[in-house]
Amino acid sequence: MNALNAVSPIDGRYRSKCEPLARYYSEGALIKYRVRVEVEYFIALAEQLKGLRPQLASVAAKAEALRDIYRNFADDDALAIKEIEKTTNHDVKAVEYFLKGKFDAMGLSELKEFIHFGLTSQDINNTSVPLSMKDCHNEVLLPAYKNILNMLDERSREWKDIPMLAHTHGQPASPTTLGKEIGVFAYRLRKQIEELERLSFTAKFGGATGNFNAHLAAFPEIDWRRFGNDFVANHLGLERQQLTTQIENYDTMAEYFDACKRINVILIDLCRDVWTYVSMEYFKQKIKAGEVGSSAMPHKVNPIDFENAEGNLGLANAIFEHLSHKLPISRMQRDLTDSTVSRNIGVPIAHTMISLASLEKGLNKLLLNEQALYNDLDNNWAVVAEAIQTILRSVGYPNPYEALKQLTRTNEKVTANTIAAFVETLDVAPEIKERIKRITPHNYIGYSL
Repeated sequence: MNALNAVSPIDGRYRSKCEPLARYYSEGALIKYRVRVEVEYFIALAEQLKGLRPQLASVAAKAEALRDIYRNFADDDALAIKEIEKTTNHDVKAVEYFLKGKFDAMGLSELKEFIHFGLTSQDINNTSVPLSMKDCHNEVLLPAYKNILNMLDERSREWKDIPMLAHTHGQPASPTTLGKEIGVFAYRLRKQIEELERLSFTAKFGGATGNFNAHLAAFPEIDWRRFGNDFVANHLGLERQQLTTQIENYDTMAEYFDACKRINVILIDLCRDVWTYVSMEYFKQKIKAGEVGSSAMPHKVNPIDFENAEGNLGLANAIFEHLSHKLPISRMQRDLTDSTVSRNIGVPIAHTMISLASLEKGLNKLLLNEQALYNDLDNNWAVVAEAIQTILRSVGYPNPYEALKQLTRTNEKVTANTIAAFVETLDVAPEIKERIKRITPHNYIGYSL
């Protein structure tokens, strides 16, 4: 497919940023994960039943050759399965028939009826999808989130001694430091990443309606729940849901989407604040030769990376919200709405990855403009009023808040001279006056980080 002809920008304009996700969320990836689950199930089943069906004892010696079916799985194999699906009109059954063909070629024809034995398609889908999610989480998404966290930590430390005028309600407020303000986002992000890492990836595995009906009918002497728990945990690295319908409960999957959504909300907040700091000229941006910021205004260097990140985070969260709301709801034992919806799990992950790439690029382009921060502080001496009235309160001065309110809430600009003159009128001890005089908008910052 030519990227110019892609309907979605995920596969078009932003393909390079989403390329790694194809290993987990493409149609070919889903087919490969299904093949993997079917092969691993067959190997585990053969081990379980070899005492009852002696012909299965030979499987252990061929286990690695069987695993090579999915280890060496190629696009041609996926296409062969899609070709079978044209006849079956069932995607999981097509995988079963593909494997039966492989077994014939390997001289295992007499064992091929144990492929997909006692299972329903959702035993395969509801293990394949969370397995792909877990792999993508560990190998792609979580490292990308942590990369942004590390960048924020670095900048927070670098800028911890840079004083900055704070703004509450958009108005000048008690000063802070740039490092501390960036540190707030790092702190929030770290807490939510820790929550994300605590979540487990769970799977449904229990037959047509979750009760192992067919398994028990064929081999009543086997503890199939124990087998299912062992298979899901030790062959797939997932946690088996103990009570389900035909489909998984999707509650833990919804938890995962909601956790990603909370992280993305924090990053949206970051994008908007940095965008505002750029507009206030607290930051300038590195200029790359040949780039333009406007087709009409030559001077412009726009904060487009933060805008791009914000837009894609919003798209991601809208889809995460739908997934976490829709998937846990199904009519009776199941309906098919989960199938078509779950095929889109990679979409919000892709928009998140696009945004993280833009954030990384944007953060790397920021240039600190200390003069702008200094000027803003120097033009807002009124913000030390909080410090003065609090010191006066501490020594029992009468009505200090009201005195500072009268001084600062006027239409006249409050300057260093205004404050100095006011301090001279105070009936307080000389050492208190000296302490107040030492306070400026540049040093009234509290803890710097």
